[in-house]
Amino acid sequence: FLFCSWAPVTGLVVCLLLCACVVDLVLAQIRYSIPEELEHGAFVGNIAEDLGLDVAKLSARRFRIVSGAKKQYLEVNLENGILFVNEKIDREELCERSPSCFLHLQVVIENPLELYRVEVEILDVNDNSPSFPWSEFNLDITESAAPGSRFPLESAQDQDVGTNSLRSYQLSANQHFVLNIQTRNDGSKFAELVLDTPLDREQQKKHEMVLTAYDGGSPERSGTALITITVLDANDNVPVFDRSVYRASLVENAPRGTLVLKLNATDLDEGSNGEVTYAFSGHAPLKVRELFSVDPYTGEIRVKGVVDYEKASVYELYVQAKDRGPSAVAVHSKVLVDILDVNDNAPEVILTSVSTPVQEDAPPGTVIAVISVMDRDSGENGNVDCQIPSNVPFQLHSSFKNYYTLVTSEFLDREAVSEYNITLTARDLGSPSLSTKKTILNNAPGASICSVTAFDPDSNQNAYLSYSILEGQIQGMPVSTYVSINSDNGNIYALRSFDYEQLRNFQIQVQAQDAGFPPLSSNVTVNVFVLDQNDNAPVIVSPLPKNGTVATEVVPRSVDAGYLVAKITALDADAGQNSRLSYQVLQATDPGLFSVALYTGEIRTIRRLVEKDATRQRLVILVKDNGQPPLSATVSILLSVVDSVPESLSDFGDLTLSPQPPSNLALYLIVSLSTISLIFLVKSNLNLQISTAAKVPTNCMEVNGNSSLSQSYCYKVCLTPESAKSDFMFLKPCSPSSTPRNNEAKSADNSYIHHLLLQTCFELKKISTTIN
Repeated sequence: FLFCSWAPVTGLVVCLLLCACVVDLVLAQIRYSIPEELEHGAFVGNIAEDLGLDVAKLSARRFRIVSGAKKQYLEVNLENGILFVNEKIDREELCERSPSCFLHLQVVIENPLELYRVEVEILDVNDNSPSFPWSEFNLDITESAAPGSRFPLESAQDQDVGTNSLRSYQLSANQHFVLNIQTRNDGSKFAELVLDTPLDREQQKKHEMVLTAYDGGSPERSGTALITITVLDANDNVPVFDRSVYRASLVENAPRGTLVLKLNATDLDEGSNGEVTYAFSGHAPLKVRELFSVDPYTGEIRVKGVVDYEKASVYELYVQAKDRGPSAVAVHSKVLVDILDVNDNAPEVILTSVSTPVQEDAPPGTVIAVISVMDRDSGENGNVDCQIPSNVPFQLHSSFKNYYTLVTSEFLDREAVSEYNITLTARDLGSPSLSTKKTILNNAPGASICSVTAFDPDSNQNAYLSYSILEGQIQGMPVSTYVSINSDNGNIYALRSFDYEQLRNFQIQVQAQDAGFPPLSSNVTVNVFVLDQNDNAPVIVSPLPKNGTVATEVVPRSVDAGYLVAKITALDADAGQNSRLSYQVLQATDPGLFSVALYTGEIRTIRRLVEKDATRQRLVILVKDNGQPPLSATVSILLSVVDSVPESLSDFGDLTLSPQPPSNLALYLIVSLSTISLIFLVKSNLNLQISTAAKVPTNCMEVNGNSSLSQSYCYKVCLTPESAKSDFMFLKPCSPSSTPRNNEAKSADNSYIHHLLLQTCFELKKISTTIN
């Protein structure tokens, strides 16, 4: 069957040049079903015939399939349009125990652009037999056990699903026990041994029987385990749970050690016969044991691993209680833990296809790009809304959930606007909302960079000029892989998208040659400078969460206002204003208790803490750059208010602002650096640049060397306006220049000046330490 499908996109910036053809887009879906374990080359379907495509045009139209799987399980023969198995598929490896298993493919065809969705259902083959975790089970049962007593047995596991999965159990013939088969909420089965007739230890001390597990496949597969039962003398009473079924709710990503609930079982016996211990039952799944722990003495169930709602929304915990007397009998209960979803996954954006440049006479509705978006959260946290700026002649259309097309909304005029920068933003509906802004292209491949023009005073054929780019390399790659030139008019075009963080500028040599005989030519150097765009969001460096939990800090209750609690540190890969960061409190348990410095990220107390203040304070700090539009990141920090701190921590002291007046360190530093600068001016004609801006977070003085020396040096003294003390920062030398050394004497002078600067900076550091 066929049906159309579309989807949403997030945070993309696309530079589109108005010179390509109109693209028609057709979306449809087809489905195939194949069994697992097929060999390479096995036939899946004639996808070209099923889609009504001309086989002869598959290669010309760049027919291709895109899969989200880690391996390329399926491939298409472009000569006959047949979809075949490229690599053997193990359904259990691909989908584990999911009841349905699909490979989702996207077929993209160009000229015109068409998009098809293909679902390949992987059918289960009965290639796994049921197996028990152990080949032999030992049970201790008291002879006083009443008929009807139940004893859960270890469950068999079958990796197959559906009818091929575990179907039933069977117990070998015996005089005392029968088998009762139970079904869990997820449909899996486990067996309980039920005492049918009383035991008599004096007549028979041990009983052996065979437990067999069968699956529902054809042919049927089975697995066995030996059950050995030891009959014990009586311990009159068994523990009794206060509930047959426990239920609790737990937020996903809860920190390790979080209390889920506390079990309670009582035993009417005295002494060790009445002391109850708790544990997981034998048939509790291994995954449950990895995520949760049970305290054997208190019965507290706590988080042990990372609980993720996207992996499971509810967990069944089978627990048992057992006294410490002789012949102790375990009783069992079930705990249901409901996992609550948290908006912890930002939307993901996938650009399926882009058609750029665009012709200016393209009619409204011309498809420019096909975009899909997904969010691993559920409910409102997983619902995503995509938007683009309203001041561009483009629109986003969504025909199907999570699929979007970017189309023109009006006729374009290249003479008015020759290029558009389009930012696509995907934002979920969770609280707080998470969004993704992703830069796809800074400049589209094929974009015109510039044009060179040469003149020849000759006439006719001797004046006919052709342009070419001379051979060279840019970052180890041929220059021809970066740019091309129109040999007739000298227009230079980009062959790839440039990344400012990887390549900031480069040079190319252009040659103009006439058609005379012999031909005459002339060369010119073109310098290309890549402009930075705000395409990198800030990255939190510290504090970082440990073991998947929120970062924590301890705050003594006795501290005064202005106490330094923590410092947020972040980096931005962009340059200039795009990398200038500011900090602000986004959320706080008590907004009037803590503040964050706008430019340094220092978190300090606003007032003294009082008894009524909560002992756990949660802060969410927003870190935002100064780009347009600004990009941001958030970090959560959990502050624990304590009455006292360990002695080892108290040694650090209270890093509050000193009430003493500011020192004259700035004067010392300026005088010292002025002396050094004078030496530089005499030795190598250095340029001195002093940059002090009242609105920037720090005032810095730079000494830059750009003479014929083999290196340029940059030393900075930064005075932080928000600190009562002046901070000295010694930076390493700036990037080395490519100018070769003129002679050995200049190299010696260079080393001497560098050594002198280093020595002076260390002396300044000593002065700074003494004054502060």
